[in-house]
Amino acid sequence: MKLVTVGALLTGAVLSFTALAEIAYKPGTYPIDVAHSKVGFEIPHLVISTVEGKFNTVEGSVNLNEKFDKSSVKASVDVNSIDTGTVKRDDHLRSPDFFDVKKYPKMTFVSTGIKGTPDSFKLEGKLTIHGVTKPVVFDAKFLGAINDGFGNDRVAFSATTTVKRADYGLTWNKAIEAGPVVGESLTINLKVEAAKPIKK
Repeated sequence: MKLVTVGALLTGAVLSFTALAEIAYKPGTYPIDVAHSKVGFEIPHLVISTVEGKFNTVEGSVNLNEKFDKSSVKASVDVNSIDTGTVKRDDHLRSPDFFDVKKYPKMTFVSTGIKGTPDSFKLEGKLTIHGVTKPVVFDAKFLGAINDGFGNDRVAFSATTTVKRADYGLTWNKAIEAGPVVGESLTINLKVEAAKPIKK
């Protein structure tokens, strides 16, 4: 009898925890807080190391639905805000050799679906870079929700995906592409915090 009682209690606790996870946020549209978000990337360099960087300017919103899998995301990145910590490299990346920011100033993402639970989900969508749009899937996680004490509800997420830069036309010259100088795969890492004013 005790085993049955303990089992029932554990089951109830798990179900309660799951329910809390599903409603840990307040539904609504949360504009991305650029000051507390990061759009980072990493690409192999000479096989033995990597080059890391980020884009300093991003805007968009996270629309959280009562049913988590009905939520959506849209975001736009100012490619000119690229920052790898080296001015000459950043200027070259902005040039027509790579991102060609004068012609393609924005990188965008629009979600098309969510599969999974807040603790671990697949964020599907369309990613546009360098004028090319491709479907991508981010491995993502809801990090939590909180009232910041300044009149805002806040939510946070992390997400990562890997794309082939050649798929987006991000290639340079034949010598570079034929050798191991710059890797083929580009890993995108997101740390997103978004906030909306609390309704009074």
